[in-house]
Formats: sequence, C-alpha cells, structure tokens
Amino acid sequence: MVLAIQTATILVSQDWCKKCGICIAFCPKKVLESDEFGKVVVAKPEQCIACKICERLCPDFAINIEVTNDE
Repeated sequence: MVLAIQTATILVSQDWCKKCGICIAFCPKKVLESDEFGKVVVAKPEQCIACKICERLCPDFAINIEVTNDE
C-alpha cells in the first residue's frame, strides 16, 4: 500500500485582496492571519489541509491553493 502525502502551497495576491478577512474567519486550521496593516499572511503553512475553503470563499479570487502529491 502506497500513501501519498499532499503538500499545499498557499498563494495570496496582495494586489487583489481587499482585506475583508473572510479567508481568515473560515480557515478550519487558522493558517491565515492578518498583519499590522490588515494584509493576509500565511502564518502556519504546515497546518494547511488543502480544503480550499479560503480559495472558494474569497470574493476577490485573491487566494490560490496549489496541491502536489508527494509519494
């Protein structure tokens, strides 16, 4: 039996983000936070489970989750 390990890369477009905080509020693992200027930052990338809730709920399409399978 071979198990694949998923790795998620979280890309946040600061140019598109309007700092609404929806992604931060709905992330089940609290991977995203806001900095002192209100910009979204990926604070805990190793905890991302690649559920893509943040990507789906972002009204500005500012978040992209890239998933790779490492075997």
